[in-house]
Amino acid sequence: MTEAAPPRLLLVDDDASSRLVAQAMLRQHGFAVDTAASGEAALTLLAGTADPLPDLILLDAVMPGLDGFQTCERIREMPGCEALPLVMLTVLDSDDAVDRAFQVGATDFVAKGTSWRLLAARLRHQLRAACTLRELARSRERLARAQDLARMGSLEWQPDEPHPRLSAEALRALGLPPLSLPRWVDLLRLVSRDERHSLLLRLRELQAFGAPVLTDVALHLPDGRQRIVHLELEPEVSFERQGTAMGFAGMVQDVTERRQAEDRIRQLAHFDALTHLPNRRQLLWRIDRAADAARRHGHRAAVLLIDLDRFKNVNDTMGHSAGDELLVEVARRLRTCVRHTDQVLDLAFEPGGIRQHRSLEAVGRLGGDEFVALLPEVGDQADAERVAQRMLAAFREPVVVGAQDFFITASIGIALCPDDGQTAADLLRNADLAMYTAKDQGRNAAALYTPQLAAQGRVRLALESALHKALERQELVLHYQPKVDVETGRMVGVEALMRWQRQGQLVPPGDFIPLAEESGLIVPMSEWALREATRQARVWQQEFGFDQSIAVNLPNRLFERPDLVAHIQTCVEQEDVPHHLLQLEITESGLMKDLHGVIPTLEQLNAVGIQISIDDFGTGYSSLSYLTSLPLSELKIDRSFVKDLGQRPQATAVAAAIVALARSLGLRVVAEGVETTTQLDALCALGCRVMQGYLFAKPMPADAVPHWVKTAVLARPSRPLAPEATPQ
Repeated sequence: MTEAAPPRLLLVDDDASSRLVAQAMLRQHGFAVDTAASGEAALTLLAGTADPLPDLILLDAVMPGLDGFQTCERIREMPGCEALPLVMLTVLDSDDAVDRAFQVGATDFVAKGTSWRLLAARLRHQLRAACTLRELARSRERLARAQDLARMGSLEWQPDEPHPRLSAEALRALGLPPLSLPRWVDLLRLVSRDERHSLLLRLRELQAFGAPVLTDVALHLPDGRQRIVHLELEPEVSFERQGTAMGFAGMVQDVTERRQAEDRIRQLAHFDALTHLPNRRQLLWRIDRAADAARRHGHRAAVLLIDLDRFKNVNDTMGHSAGDELLVEVARRLRTCVRHTDQVLDLAFEPGGIRQHRSLEAVGRLGGDEFVALLPEVGDQADAERVAQRMLAAFREPVVVGAQDFFITASIGIALCPDDGQTAADLLRNADLAMYTAKDQGRNAAALYTPQLAAQGRVRLALESALHKALERQELVLHYQPKVDVETGRMVGVEALMRWQRQGQLVPPGDFIPLAEESGLIVPMSEWALREATRQARVWQQEFGFDQSIAVNLPNRLFERPDLVAHIQTCVEQEDVPHHLLQLEITESGLMKDLHGVIPTLEQLNAVGIQISIDDFGTGYSSLSYLTSLPLSELKIDRSFVKDLGQRPQATAVAAAIVALARSLGLRVVAEGVETTTQLDALCALGCRVMQGYLFAKPMPADAVPHWVKTAVLARPSRPLAPEATPQ
């Protein structure tokens, strides 16, 4: 690493001996020194040289011809020298000489005879001050550009002024014509009636007590449009009048689009799109908060897990649309059984009183046909059972779907906090055990969790113990599901799916993958999957010229390992295959758990040619801004959206948005879970070109892939891709 160059000084002095002495001494103190024998020579040097300007000028005040004062004045008129540090060095020590030096633009005045050490220290101080001023100027420029881009304007007002002073951008933010001079009453008339009184109180408190205003205000513009603006106002205090607030100043910003986007994201993040009940994320948060309150205040809370009986029959006989209608009606009936709160509760929730936790009470949709009711305060288990019986009674009336009556029953499991668990995970797990007990007892019933039910967990423990030995016994295998370009009918890659071959039978992934994630075994299992996928890539490369990519699903916790990149490099190098034959898939929800920690690893992987894909896109909650900061190559539309294509407009709208987003970012989009030609046609119409699913091929062992590539007749789209939607 090279050392920084020494500061460059220009020494201007008509005395040759003084120049030589000063040049030598300043060099000893770490300066590079150029010299000029007169003011005229200095001006010529500054104007004619192609080199950068010096960092500082040391100028003798008394010289023949142009003296130091005149030379300083001329230097300040030269381009680029306006803020250049300039120190006057002279024997003059009168007040007039000092005043004149600063009037003509000197930044410091040093008397000759000052010790060289002190002079060097003052020169370095001037250099630091100049650097600080330059940084300040750059910061101001950046701030000005940022405010311009943010459509942010200024607002000022003094009591003796009839009109507030608004910048041009502030007028635009308020929807007012340029150069207009609105009165305060005109501005207040724009504010919605519900907020006008509150805003007036805030403004009066600001003027009377100096309380800053920081708020969003809804406006109704004269042309009928609605707009939301953000106000930040602070008092302008006059110390001459004992600190009395004389007025205020601040900024106004149009945040309409941002608020609308935040509201949409908040709705998607916290509520189920079908039933509009709180979703899994919101439920988990509420349950944890209710459990905290129960521990603090010494009462019980209850979690009721409601699972519809034989709901699959409705989907199979009437279709998914009828099933969705039934779920909406079930959600409506369940809401009537509790004191449901629709308010969005998030990390900003702060208990405001001993009973504030009751606002957590709600019914939410956990997923599929499973619902959860949270009762944040119950006296005993009998209270929870009464609510469960009320829910069962609500299902006795038939549900009319498609002009046909359906009689629905439910099985309900009940877990109490803190008796049966103190976290959302524990309570839901135990309520789930109780719910399956109700199903085993004949359905259409409610059951309480008891410690005896934990015996069923022993089976799960045995499964976990066997899973620990699965790697050692080489029981894990990878099955591969092709990705198909439906326009050309060619395989463009495969996804590696982990399977467990235990005692001659394949254990369903849903039985052991969650267990592996909870126990931490998913890390060594994923490392094995990386090695096996690269080995298989080499085999296929030799067997039939495979040159696509094998996508391996990686859990988020694997990215916490500092040696992940080295491990992948080792896998690729040992098998001697190109990096592009390996692709990594990470779920959106897993990615957002530690976004900033994952980004450096992803960038290192991308730098060596390994592509990154976001799996289950659209199911997580995150700011979309992360897409622009990550080295991604692919987005995968989650199967939950694909299965409803052609049946529910909402699913089509979400899929269309993902395809458009991927195209605008130059990313490939893959639809997973394609099972019907209806879904195929819908995706083709949206411009999605790459798909995978049972319509093309089920996951298959590695030795079956070459035969499938050679013999399979791939499904073709029933109509071509939309021309305007051709993917990148």
